[in-house]
Amino acid sequence: MNSLIKKWIPWMMLMAVVAACNRSQDVTPQKQLNEYDAKVVLKWGELFLELDRYAPGYRPPVAARAFAYIGLAAYETVVSGTKEYQSLAPYYAGISIPKAEAGKAYHWPTAVNASYLSMMLKFFPHVSTDQKAKINQLGESLFKEFQAETDAETFARSRALGESVASVMFEYSKTDKNGHEAYLNPHPMDYVPPTGVGKWQPTKPDFTRALLPYWGRTRTFAITVEDKVAKPPIEYSSQITSQFFAQALEVCSFPDNYENRWIGEFWSDDIFEQTFEPAARWIAIANQVMIQEKAHLETAVYTYAKLGMGLSDAGVACWNSKYLYNVERPISYINRSINPKWITLLDNTVRKMKGITPPFPAYPSGHSTFGAVAAEILSNIFGYKYEMTDKSHEFRVEFIGKPRSFHNFNEMAYENAISRILLGVHYRMDCDEGLRMGYNVGRKVNAMKWKPVN
Repeated sequence: MNSLIKKWIPWMMLMAVVAACNRSQDVTPQKQLNEYDAKVVLKWGELFLELDRYAPGYRPPVAARAFAYIGLAAYETVVSGTKEYQSLAPYYAGISIPKAEAGKAYHWPTAVNASYLSMMLKFFPHVSTDQKAKINQLGESLFKEFQAETDAETFARSRALGESVASVMFEYSKTDKNGHEAYLNPHPMDYVPPTGVGKWQPTKPDFTRALLPYWGRTRTFAITVEDKVAKPPIEYSSQITSQFFAQALEVCSFPDNYENRWIGEFWSDDIFEQTFEPAARWIAIANQVMIQEKAHLETAVYTYAKLGMGLSDAGVACWNSKYLYNVERPISYINRSINPKWITLLDNTVRKMKGITPPFPAYPSGHSTFGAVAAEILSNIFGYKYEMTDKSHEFRVEFIGKPRSFHNFNEMAYENAISRILLGVHYRMDCDEGLRMGYNVGRKVNAMKWKPVN
């Protein structure tokens, strides 16, 4: 009997080793977030830009807020897959964000895709049937690809995590009564702009009602009430020796040459259905940077969350101050005090209108605020001397979209601000204060506790 046992022991040991080897082949090691590429995030970012272009009511502050919640949901979905960053849940009282189960395997691109698919459908329920189909098609095509990269149990667990976090974040969005679904009523009929000398009123040629006059009440992510208040503008005066007159004179004195047109049209993004709006422009820029850097999933998710929250807070701060001071647009002042025939260089090629002005007060400039917050955040992530060529509108023919090259993000933000003066829709003070406010918001977002304390 002993000899029989001795005979079988080697065989039993060999079978155990083979079985162990087979098991090791069946189990996929848990990969960290930075071991995946950023494709899933970039694909959704590209689709967001298209939806943003055509979604009714998705003008700058609304789009920035949507991108913030969508990006934050993706970040919270996968933050446990990284050792570099931590959840921001402590900043948002009253919500419990689902977490990945300890010791369980997750396929992080699947979780990110599930979060984006769910959130995009929730934030864009009013887009065309074709646009909704594109949302579903992208989500399902990525799911099909990811199913081949992991086992069925891990895939299902990862998808469920993304969907559950998205559901919680969307419910949190709902508690912001002013911001949630504001796209349904962007020009409220109950708002009557204050009258008085130098106060904003709807401008020619279309005299559109005020856009989002109550947006300053929208919930913010990182800034305080004080951060929403711009410094007082230059005191209004029609005297030709006044600072205000000098600001208006500068606007209507710039020559209408190719270089000025190029800068103005390159940064415009004002026209609904022609391009994405000016907040999303910085998403397009971020996409180009991440492609250029071959960024991994960890960096992409972090960048989108941080940039979205910054753009959203910048929109709230800027719009709060616009309707606090109600400074009239240059077109109104110049036509009354300098040149009654002067018009802006901003044309609506979709509606075939010339000389338009955005439908809200001038001070401070939205473009400038968005540009500065984005520059501060992107510089914090990719470096303060990051050089790039912006190809956001390459090959467009309705306007001058020829790429422009820059030495850093701050240079981009400054030119973006100056473009508004060149088009004739802002005073210099609007742009200067917008830049100041935007940089302040950016610093507040950067200072949030994104990384665990060692």
